[in-house]
Amino acid sequence: MQKRFDASKTYAIALGGGGAKGGYEIGVWRSLEEEGMKYNAVSGTSVGALNGAMMAMRDLERGEELWRNIRYSQVMDVDDKSMGKLFGGKVEAKDLGSLILRAIDIIKGGGFDVTPLRNLLNEYVDTGKIKRSDVDFFIVTYSLTDKKELDVIVKSLPEDEIRDMLLASAYFPAFKNEPLAGGKRFTDGGVSDSLPITPLVERGYRDIIAVRLTGGFGREKKIRLPKGFNVDYIEPKRKLGNTLNFSAEQAAYNIDLGYYDAKRYVYGLAGERYYLERTLTEREAYNELMALIDIFAEESTGELSLRSIHESVIPGIAKQNGTTGDYFDVFIGYLEYLAELMKLPEFRVLKDTELLAEVKKSHAFADKLLAKTIARVR
Repeated sequence: MQKRFDASKTYAIALGGGGAKGGYEIGVWRSLEEEGMKYNAVSGTSVGALNGAMMAMRDLERGEELWRNIRYSQVMDVDDKSMGKLFGGKVEAKDLGSLILRAIDIIKGGGFDVTPLRNLLNEYVDTGKIKRSDVDFFIVTYSLTDKKELDVIVKSLPEDEIRDMLLASAYFPAFKNEPLAGGKRFTDGGVSDSLPITPLVERGYRDIIAVRLTGGFGREKKIRLPKGFNVDYIEPKRKLGNTLNFSAEQAAYNIDLGYYDAKRYVYGLAGERYYLERTLTEREAYNELMALIDIFAEESTGELSLRSIHESVIPGIAKQNGTTGDYFDVFIGYLEYLAELMKLPEFRVLKDTELLAEVKKSHAFADKLLAKTIARVR
């Protein structure tokens, strides 16, 4: 496979906010490190600030250790078992009373106590390493006291204020708001800039990789890039879970998703749900699409006319999968749909023909389910 990623350049990295979705950024980081990425600056908002601290420390292993072992009680003063049931949709009737009472206590107390998050920062963030780092580090927060956005140059802070400002950037509105550095109060930086590209552009960093955590809290500031500046975006096409779902299982999934999404960026891989090296021409993909339609049509509805296939089935497949490109794109969208129905593993890089072979091999075990796909788009 040929890289689209230019490993000869030195990049600046913008890390977006998104609470518990932050494991995705660690997966992206690991993947880009493997591809030879060089970086000399990082900016972060909210959880992106925490991950940015790890990048400034150049300590990928510590960042991954944090996310692979994350628990609700490391971020908020809550019970892990109860929160796991809540976000796992497994709350039983007998648990509702205690959960409601706990929620009332939290509201009366002004929000979730984030002492555990402060302890987590103390454990994982080495402020001395950040001060001595060859990586410039910027974070965005919002000062409620001053009523303005703050773009903080972390190296300019006294060492004993760095963790306070990381906490300030991550002050989610559901958290109990306490005075921090200088006795001021802050809220999550996402209220003003959830993906802090602007701090990097304003300081002259021309090659930027921005990692966007979709579905998160806050607003993304619009930017106008000067001539000669470039921003590449890496973002998930799948859901990363709830912003407060700090479970190790969800974090592990998000790390894997970020890792492979970065591979898609580096190699220009096809697909949205799988990671596919393109080997087929559009005409070859069209022929394979027709063959797939014939296989599943015979099993479910009998032979279809060419007119029905081209005027009804193929447009229906494209619409069902949100495909707007050529026949190769329609084929890939349908192939991924079938592969997902068959529960074929997603986290690996395959040639398009290899996934096709797996679908053809597996279709006999899913013919009843697949019959519905043809009937639905006729």
